[in-house]
Amino acid sequence: MLHAIARNWWMLFLRGLSAVIFGILAFAWPGITLASLILIFGVYAIIDGVTALSVGIGAGGRAWWQMIVLGLLGIGAGIVAFAWPALTALTLLSLIAAWSIIRGIVEIMAAIQLRAVVENEWMLILGGICSILFGIIVIVHPSAGALAVLWIIGAYAIVFGLLAIMLSFRLKSLNAPRAHGGGNAAVA
Repeated sequence: MLHAIARNWWMLFLRGLSAVIFGILAFAWPGITLASLILIFGVYAIIDGVTALSVGIGAGGRAWWQMIVLGLLGIGAGIVAFAWPALTALTLLSLIAAWSIIRGIVEIMAAIQLRAVVENEWMLILGGICSILFGIIVIVHPSAGALAVLWIIGAYAIVFGLLAIMLSFRLKSLNAPRAHGGGNAAVA
């Protein structure tokens, strides 16, 4: 399973990259309207969901259920954002908070499963903790201004995206052929 995930390291990289781009756009357009925020969130959630689903399904013939669940949640959150663009700010924030908390829990569970075979699983655990903390912050302060919430969302996306990119390169290094490979040298 690990080798299948390592072969698809680029999907995690794309997931992280889309999070960083989403975060940068949130900071670059501070005057964004709620409708635009919903559309940007919907696009991000669907891209994130599709890549997570792809990783979960492509895990070497054995489905990685946590990533499948995470992917379906992301796609579902994105579809809801597009289907009801007139969502109120509080409803959108509740949707984002719930998605973030569930996502964080699933990421931590996945990291715990990977810890026996991957070094630096702390990156995925830290990403999961960031997801949970972000969701809690949004729940505790729902009346915060749209600009503050947008900056929180942007900061979260950038941090999570950078952690995902770092983990993707770690997985890529696991997929690289070893220089002193596997005992093929002749014994004299």
